Amino acid sequence: MKKFAAVALLTLTAVLAGCSKQESAAPAAAAPTPEPAAITKIVVGLDDNFPPMGFRDDKNELVGFDIDMAREAAKRLGLEVEFKPIDWSAKEAELSGKRVDALWNGLTITEERKQNIAFTAPYMENHQIIVVPANSEIKAKADLAGKVVGAQEGSSAVDAIKKEAAVFESFKELKTFGDNVTALMDLSTGRLEAVVVDEVVGRYYVAKKPDQYAVLDENFGTEEYGVGVRKDDTDLQGKLDKALNEMKGDGAAAKIAEQWFGKNIIK
Repeated sequence: MKKFAAVALLTLTAVLAGCSKQESAAPAAAAPTPEPAAITKIVVGLDDNFPPMGFRDDKNELVGFDIDMAREAAKRLGLEVEFKPIDWSAKEAELSGKRVDALWNGLTITEERKQNIAFTAPYMENHQIIVVPANSEIKAKADLAGKVVGAQEGSSAVDAIKKEAAVFESFKELKTFGDNVTALMDLSTGRLEAVVVDEVVGRYYVAKKPDQYAVLDENFGTEEYGVGVRKDDTDLQGKLDKALNEMKGDGAAAKIAEQWFGKNIIK
């Protein structure tokens, strides 16, 4: 009996010791997640050959309507702003890869883009217009049948054209270019017979050379421009919306528009 009691006592002691070790090994409470660092700077991605929204002047400096809008918004938010030219056809990859924080360069809001990009409220309205040579026999979309038409690669112009399947399929060819300027140059040299382009860009060039280009009455639809940010960057999205609303309300946005377009085109 004494031997049995001793064995039982040793077993009980071992069990209690094991429990004690398990209790002492319990993990400590997780440290609180640190707050994200405050935003001090935004990097804006743009196509630097997209006048009058964003382009390089004679001194190779970045200028344009969206450049001025972004600078004014950043000033109101107390942020430094850096403008970074990117391959516009790879804009979503640049944004998701965090090489830029915002896309602000005549970016059209579309349902497809909303899958990967969070947009501010629209700040202006645009159309996809059809530019042809001044002496062209093309007067309507139906006349584009059998013609070589140009547009910027990765732009909403391409999306707008393809939405009108019957018209698109009637083209001889849809050629895409790295930027609108090159497409318009090919139009002037006869390598293209029409160019579909953002109205803000097309009318800017037509106004410069009214004897060389003409704009058709028909277009490929109306769209809205917004600033694009990463979908999880709700803080920056909210800040930009606030700044844009203030700029619309106090007339600052209208003043910038009048400087570049001669009228207030702010939505």
